Amino acid sequence: MNSSAAWSPTLVNTVVAHISVFSLSATSPPTPPMPISSVVTPDTTSCSLDDAAFHLPLAVVYSLLFLFGLAGNLFALWVFLFVHASRNSVFVFLINCAVADLVLLACLPFRIFYHVMGNRWLLGHVACKLVGNLFYMNMYISIMLLGLISLDRYLRLKGKRRERRGLGLRLCGCGLPWSWVACGALWGLSLVALVPMIATAEDKEDNHKCFQFKRRQLARGKAYFNVVLVILFWFVFLMLAVSYAKIAYRLIKVSRDKPELPNALRYERTAKKSFFVLFLFTLCFVPYHTFRPIYILTQLNATASCDYLRVVDHINEVMLLFSALNSCLDPIMYFLFSGSVRKTALHVLEKRLGNRPLFQNEATSNSSTTEFRRPSVPLALTRTSKQDTTAHHSPPSETQ
Repeated sequence: MNSSAAWSPTLVNTVVAHISVFSLSATSPPTPPMPISSVVTPDTTSCSLDDAAFHLPLAVVYSLLFLFGLAGNLFALWVFLFVHASRNSVFVFLINCAVADLVLLACLPFRIFYHVMGNRWLLGHVACKLVGNLFYMNMYISIMLLGLISLDRYLRLKGKRRERRGLGLRLCGCGLPWSWVACGALWGLSLVALVPMIATAEDKEDNHKCFQFKRRQLARGKAYFNVVLVILFWFVFLMLAVSYAKIAYRLIKVSRDKPELPNALRYERTAKKSFFVLFLFTLCFVPYHTFRPIYILTQLNATASCDYLRVVDHINEVMLLFSALNSCLDPIMYFLFSGSVRKTALHVLEKRLGNRPLFQNEATSNSSTTEFRRPSVPLALTRTSKQDTTAHHSPPSETQ
């Protein structure tokens, strides 16, 4: 008993010392994991981009755009196809523009449902890519059509209608106008570009997420393709701005140099209306494509912080609303520039209200339906006296 009692303090001290060492080694965190976790790059799989405050506003705004855009474009398409019989080049572009807007609008209910469900996608990643790419495809088709309309009106002003018709004959060999050739090529190329965008895999396929920021570390080809689209947009924007500036300058110049012409006032009004298209184009598409390069660079950046990704994603959502707004404003453009749409709309209002609309006289006297019957630009825009006489009978194109 005495021997064991003598040795017990030493044994106890040894055991306590070993326990202390083991307890320190067990409680101290290992050094390697800390540096590894600190250099992990942000990823959209671990970084939530959802903001519950955005869900309801986005759903409401897209719903309003869908309802107003659907009603306006269906009405315009009905007028173009069943009320008005002429088929000049601008008329063909307007039909295709209305169709592109309707296809884009058909994608909005999917976005509305997605935001109503709290940004949860239930249809799989293939359907997500199909809806998303159809939306962008028709947005860029609308952009190209607005550019083609500006080019057509500029060529019409320069008196090159025969060259455009000859171009159509040479391209098709079957007598199709150049407008149908251009629209067919535009739709065909768009569908060809749509297929690889859907078939190509993303960096991360998530069946429950859609319409959000996506990395492009592996799918770099899609990022480069988006860069090409941005460059194409700015080319079209420059062409549209130059064309309408020259059109407005020529029409205003004629109206002021030749005020005795019966249609001199209409020239100036038509010139001012031309700037509405440029305003619409700028309002809807310029903000989105100004921010687009930043968005693409962020997709290619592997070290962006989670907060930065969230800000970029939210700004892109707001900019995209402006682009979708174009489909809602295009019917206003049809109303201002197409006498057929304007007269039919006012006639419907007359029946609904049971009395004569206040703008009936203006719509009748200032109608641009003669533009469809006489697609050639007024020869008053040149300097010969013979062309001045012709201008009394053929007013400038109002239709856009």
